[in-house]
Amino acid sequence: MEPLDIFIIVVEQQSLNKASQLLNISQPALSRKISNLEQELGVELFERRGKRLVLTPAGQKCYEYALEMRKLKNQFLNELEAHAAKGLKNSSLTIGASLTTLQSTLPDLITLYVEDYPETDIKAVTGKTHEIVTFVKEYKVDVGLVASPANDPALHSIPLFDDHLCLVLPEGHEYVYRTPDNISGLHKLPMILFSKGTWYRILMDELFHRYAVFPDVKMEIDSFEAIIRLVSTCKVATLLPKSYLRSQLVEDNGLIIRNIPELEWAKRTTSLIYMESAVRQAAVSRFIAKARSAYPLYGLPQNHLNHNNLR
Repeated sequence: MEPLDIFIIVVEQQSLNKASQLLNISQPALSRKISNLEQELGVELFERRGKRLVLTPAGQKCYEYALEMRKLKNQFLNELEAHAAKGLKNSSLTIGASLTTLQSTLPDLITLYVEDYPETDIKAVTGKTHEIVTFVKEYKVDVGLVASPANDPALHSIPLFDDHLCLVLPEGHEYVYRTPDNISGLHKLPMILFSKGTWYRILMDELFHRYAVFPDVKMEIDSFEAIIRLVSTCKVATLLPKSYLRSQLVEDNGLIIRNIPELEWAKRTTSLIYMESAVRQAAVSRFIAKARSAYPLYGLPQNHLNHNNLR
């Protein structure tokens, strides 16, 4: 690996120890590589403050230059791949999606993508968030879509949008006419909830525990569609992410949406995750660009943010 690429990893891992584990080399060997780079450039890249590493002004300049060189290299490799792919009829893209994103977010992104690239052979794999993270790291899927930030140093994570839960009621439910002022109104309320282990159920359980609220859980289901149908049939309440509650879906199923402050405050961020080398594939690079344009709220991937103070 090129010295500047190694330097980037040290900066982004915020630790020589973590970087050495990721690079699969010893920490002393990594320290020598950084020292050799400093000697070659004739500047100090880090100030050593005990166990802490702090980028010097020269180190910050070097980091910005290294990122630009990596970007240009990836663009060059993408252009080479696109040139080599001319004349091929199909490209492929495998997307891993957690249950919630599979049903609420992925269809929109695929629709946007195939409008411009209808020839792409798209496959989707579903699983729980931790499974999708593993699939991406093991290159079993090209990109992953999960309803949470992926705080894994080996991954690039692009936050797309924030989401929160809403109280969903069937027509005629008593809370349609007297919506509770706070989350305590859900105590002992008959409800259908997501299955345990899903991200939104984890979020719900955290809220219930924090506010000592214990709904009367009638069913636990891992399908949006089944929950929607059963809410109307069984005349009970549920909690669903706002991103899934499209106006047509709500109207067709005779549902009423009510907001409760504590539910709005507890937000979950839907993110796109991928390995750096995956962007060399034209289909992956295009899909990432489409996702960025569809959800422009956020900027750079979170592991490209401020790295001035390193441990």
